[in-house]
Amino acid sequence: MRAHDDYVHRVNQAIDHVLTHLAEPIRLEDVAARARLSPFHFHRIFKALVGETLADFVTRVRLVRALRLMSQRPRPNLTGIALACGLGSGSNFSRVFKQRYGAAPSRFDVDALRRRRREALQATIEDEAARHLLDRLPRGENPDGFAVRLRELPARRVAYIRVERSYQPGRVEAACARLLAWADARGLADGQWLGYMWDDPDIVEHERCRYDVGLEIPDLRPSGEVGRIDFPPMRVAELEVRGGIDLEMRALDWLFSTWLPSSGHVPDEQPGFEAWIGRPFAHGTDYFEIRLQLPVVKG
Repeated sequence: MRAHDDYVHRVNQAIDHVLTHLAEPIRLEDVAARARLSPFHFHRIFKALVGETLADFVTRVRLVRALRLMSQRPRPNLTGIALACGLGSGSNFSRVFKQRYGAAPSRFDVDALRRRRREALQATIEDEAARHLLDRLPRGENPDGFAVRLRELPARRVAYIRVERSYQPGRVEAACARLLAWADARGLADGQWLGYMWDDPDIVEHERCRYDVGLEIPDLRPSGEVGRIDFPPMRVAELEVRGGIDLEMRALDWLFSTWLPSSGHVPDEQPGFEAWIGRPFAHGTDYFEIRLQLPVVKG
């Protein structure tokens, strides 16, 4: 294994620990231990690979989670958001939030931020005449006839390759090809393929969005750039999408803005999943067959 791949593997283990323990105290020594490195070496390696210190990363992803909670209807109170994101008291949350976003959370317009991020995504489409396909679906509309099925999923063990800057053309497809080669060599390639994003692209700058290409696996330990994460049992709101990225975006808009507020559920603190029907990109990059799975809990 190359030294770089080994460090990527260790840092990804540390990131997984942070993302699944945001509500808890996070200490450099504990996270470094997850990566099997001394705090001194971990600090330097983490900053070199991620581009920010562990402390800055933890604060940033906590605030992103806070923005997701602030987007819910009805919005939780600020103290509850602060506790759910590991930001301590409501006053500390307000102070840290204002430092990053320039306004107190009680005065921040989350909907405006989401509109700007969607417009930035649309601007990446070279054909200007096609940009309207990613227009946000108005709340209450369901022209595609989406229907949710609630499912109870068992615990899942997943091998993954983490894709940084995942909105850059070809990066996700290249990671899929590498993980497919890894899976083929082990007779696992016809298992359940997953894609999931820890970052909400309607909130996070697209150059910071990370996407994991994943595959459910038995009890084995990958190495190098292939990491492993164990997801707990969860309830998901699932709907099937067979079409292009515009259909998937409308499905997500409907799921969050129309179905979720009236469902009696709220999002669980897990990423949303794309469960591929068959192998990933089996039909190319313009047509997908997937089941969207939004982890939820009773509100």
